[in-house]
Amino acid sequence: MALRLFGFLLVILVSGCEVMQSISDSTGGILDPFIEIDNSEPPSELTDYEAELELEILWQVRIGAGSDGMYSRLVPVNVDEMIVVADRDGLVQARNRNDGELIWETETEKPISAGPGVSSRMVLFGTSDAEVLALNVDNGSLLWEQSVSSEVLAAPTARGGIVVIRTVDGRLIGLDESTGTLIWTYERGVPPLSLRGTANPVIEGNQVIEGYASGKLVALRLTDGRVEWENRVVIAEGRSELERLVDLDSDPLIIDESIYLASFQGGVFALSLLDGQMIWRRREMSVYSNLIADWSYLYLSDESSDVWALEQRNGASLWKQADLHRRQLSSPAIYKSSIVVGDFEGYLHWLSQYDGRQMGRIRISDSSILVQPLVVDDVLYAYSQDGILAAVVSD
Repeated sequence: MALRLFGFLLVILVSGCEVMQSISDSTGGILDPFIEIDNSEPPSELTDYEAELELEILWQVRIGAGSDGMYSRLVPVNVDEMIVVADRDGLVQARNRNDGELIWETETEKPISAGPGVSSRMVLFGTSDAEVLALNVDNGSLLWEQSVSSEVLAAPTARGGIVVIRTVDGRLIGLDESTGTLIWTYERGVPPLSLRGTANPVIEGNQVIEGYASGKLVALRLTDGRVEWENRVVIAEGRSELERLVDLDSDPLIIDESIYLASFQGGVFALSLLDGQMIWRRREMSVYSNLIADWSYLYLSDESSDVWALEQRNGASLWKQADLHRRQLSSPAIYKSSIVVGDFEGYLHWLSQYDGRQMGRIRISDSSILVQPLVVDDVLYAYSQDGILAAVVSD
């Protein structure tokens, strides 16, 4: 099997993070964006087709430096009629959802690497300096900050007065929502080589569900971090460290009593929420982006940037769209009856939810769109690596 890796996703994790720091020092925090072990397939060229949708940019603004050329999980979120988003240099802005007008902004002067997460009246961020920041959602003022064990690449998640943090050294940490004080810590080792990125912890009831680069999925009790169950859902195979990468970097997606998630080089799975036991698995697939779902199907973009629709009950394929092969697609979003993905040239692509055909495209930036678009009340908000935040609608 030809193994392809995007260089900006690779990071070596070692005790003390010394190797990771040396990589950061020598490359500015990321590797070249297209380091490939097999480079025989370039990204597909965009081709003409008869558009079925009329797309329009309602408004767009620039949010500071965006991700500033670094891999980070900075996403737009919706809070009280506002879109809140941050840039890599620590600028946080709240924009009016309808017209993009600035409501408030805060210069944290921190290297923000993940977020925001949302909790009652605050927005939460993780930083590359191993800190968690809580800002007042009404005006952006700093409520508290807390040091953690290492860089945070997953958006903080909160419920029931507890903020859950995932750090790159394998820890899950529970903090008091009001003060940031440490409540509990769970620690699991990480492999010597893994993709740069971690799944966002997901809270369901009184459980925290999280996947690891080792191929294990764990469920912790929210109140005290105690393990309720764990399951190794994929076993690393292959001779080299690269072939043995099986990171669970997609966020666990919980629907009713099932957990859906994906592994890089390890497949797509459905598991029982009760005990983590396997329900079905598509072993041949390799995915590091998030899954989404409607009433019956799962949608995903795989490692090769082919977009799939799978049946929730058994994983069978409804359709596969390969026209955007190798275009470094974002995680998909559902917009009305379309699936929308961003690509490495700043295009947003509208695909039919029913058969995957291309229905429309629009460009918001010359830079890549790596993070999942946000859909609120039939408006799609996309955030590019160079800091363009755009609100897009279709007929």
